Amino acid sequence: MAFRHGITAAAMALTLALAGPGNAENHLAADTVVATVNGTDITLGHMIVLKQRLPAQYQQLPADVLFEGILDQLVQQTLLGESVDELSLGSRIVLENESRSLRAAEEIQRITDSAISEDAVQKAYDAAYANAEPETEYNASHILVATEEEAQALIDELAGGADFATLAQEKSTGPSGPNGGQLGWFGPGAMVAPFEEAVVAMEVGTVSVPVQTQFGWHVIRLNETRLKDAPALDAVRGELSEALRREAIESRVVELTEGASIDRVEAGSIDPNVLNDISIVIE
Repeated sequence: MAFRHGITAAAMALTLALAGPGNAENHLAADTVVATVNGTDITLGHMIVLKQRLPAQYQQLPADVLFEGILDQLVQQTLLGESVDELSLGSRIVLENESRSLRAAEEIQRITDSAISEDAVQKAYDAAYANAEPETEYNASHILVATEEEAQALIDELAGGADFATLAQEKSTGPSGPNGGQLGWFGPGAMVAPFEEAVVAMEVGTVSVPVQTQFGWHVIRLNETRLKDAPALDAVRGELSEALRREAIESRVVELTEGASIDRVEAGSIDPNVLNDISIVIE
């Protein structure tokens, strides 16, 4: 899309008429006619919708330049389109797909608007968190080595008074070694099963026996535990809204599918590579 950067007097006058203080008196609406080409009206609605689909770099142009450029494009498209008596097969199919997509999008929006009410979000929050038990989180450190013998030797050194962080920095092969083996806070499911099971069974301040995982052998020290309260509603609002939206759409699709008559080709009856054959939609 190419815009001229000069503004004609007529275009500027139209811009000012549409954008000026008299908007309320002019009763601007989607069907406000901004140009007529050989009897075909171009409306303000056409311009607004076209603007929404422009690439980002055009969206940043000054309003007056953008207004004239969009109007120019619609006028030129109307003139060029008058020369075509009938759309090609490919273009007709594009229109059918666009219509199908837009209709589906409007139904999805209707479903979403109905499903994601404040009351529905609150009920989803209560169902997920109101009766949930506080979750225990753990703060632990570990030293990772290749063999059980190495792990046991480290445990013996710790029992003799060695510093855990220093041993981790010197001996651990894991990425937390340089940080003294500190893993920070984590909740259930964050660690592989054998490691988590060992941590859950430990008392704060104690060191584990050698624990084997697919990464090697661990010596674990449990530093602290804490109870994690349920998150505030606003912290999970987006997550809950998306779940409500997804469930409502899936439910509607199931409902429509069960009440529809659908015949479709059997899987494998058409070579899927045919989708690459553009000649099929060229007349």
